[in-house]
Amino acid sequence: MYFLPPYSPELNLIEILWRRIKYQWLDFDAYKSFENLKEKLNFVLTNFGIKYDIKF
Repeated sequence: MYFLPPYSPELNLIEILWRRIKYQWLDFDAYKSFENLKEKLNFVLTNFGIKYDIKF
């Protein structure tokens, strides 16, 4: 049995992925408009594993 705290983002893989997307893969201009953010985010998620990669 493993003890997990009620909230542990460093153990949740989606939190690690989202942090990498927000702070490293999305440029600041992605936040200019909602449409631009959707487009840039879609590009990152489509190219995840090809252009964008995380080593856990």
